[in-house]
Amino acid sequence: MKQRDIVILGSTGSIGTQALDLVRANPDRFRVVGMTAGGSQPELFEQQVAEIRPAFSGTGEEASVEAAGMECDVVLNGITGAVGLRPTLAALEAGRTLALANKESLIIGGPLVRELARPGQIVPVDSEHSAIAQSLRSGTAAEVRRLVLTASGGPFRGRTRAELAAVTPQQALAHPNFAMGKVITTNSATLVNKGLEVIEAHLLFDVPYERIDVVVHPQQMIHSMVEFVDGAVVAQLGLPTMLVPIALGLGWPDRVPDAETPIDWSRGADWRFEPVDEEVFPAIALARTAGIAGGTAPAVYNAANEECVEAFHQGRLGFAQIVETIAGVLGRHGVPSKEHLTVDDVLAADTWAREEARRLIQGDPTSP
Repeated sequence: MKQRDIVILGSTGSIGTQALDLVRANPDRFRVVGMTAGGSQPELFEQQVAEIRPAFSGTGEEASVEAAGMECDVVLNGITGAVGLRPTLAALEAGRTLALANKESLIIGGPLVRELARPGQIVPVDSEHSAIAQSLRSGTAAEVRRLVLTASGGPFRGRTRAELAAVTPQQALAHPNFAMGKVITTNSATLVNKGLEVIEAHLLFDVPYERIDVVVHPQQMIHSMVEFVDGAVVAQLGLPTMLVPIALGLGWPDRVPDAETPIDWSRGADWRFEPVDEEVFPAIALARTAGIAGGTAPAVYNAANEECVEAFHQGRLGFAQIVETIAGVLGRHGVPSKEHLTVDDVLAADTWAREEARRLIQGDPTSP
């Protein structure tokens, strides 16, 4: 395999630091030529830059946009949040292979991203979508009946809606399987993250929403599945880590040897599957509604959630009110009638949704 030049956006985050571990373990395969970070961990970023010595490094959105357009083989977008949209578009416009961990940029900019992307240009790095991409190698698109995303159920699986009222930020950050950042971990607890992944699966694989299911699998050893028209189900299995999806993102379509430890089949294990309790966790159904509405509705869903998560961690909003507030913002949102969205349309909807969410959080029932 020829050595690939890699740009890592969000190098100090969970995805970025694991990607650097893979690069260190495979210097003959990967070379980092560009690195950016959000700026929240300046000392770590300085250490990374001093060690890796990329041709380009910088912090902030503009640096990420510049890095995304660099001459390279693969851009890994590991940024969290809507701020990842412009770097995603820059990488696609430059013709780079985009290893996409920043699901928000695809979700909020769906039509924009799909118009720019060549077939196969986007390689999903979310574990669920990587699993689907791997499973799809087993058949043609016409043979796919449905996609099945797995979910851990989060730390509050099995609780009643009333029991969610007293959830604390510390409890919400106690994910049963993964160590992740504040936003994505909270999203996993509310199941907003799984709602975002349903929209992402629709956009990535062009499968209608009614043929995308979610099943709770607490052990997260099966990362997702594809059901084919003959009844066969192909699943991708592995330990509940991100190393394989990241390695595939960097090396696609080639696999990176020893990226992760394989499952030990000599040890007994019980794996369970449960339906999602949509009465207690309505975030997935709400995401489907936003996805089907299209336009800027997914951007509104995402932006309102980001504001609600921040308010929850600041003690200004209850855990159970996060999804309630998102629903309230979506209920006030009017989908633009114009046929083609622009980046300005998406960012304006993002700004509006954040402001509307703040008003609802503060108890102001009126719209501007």
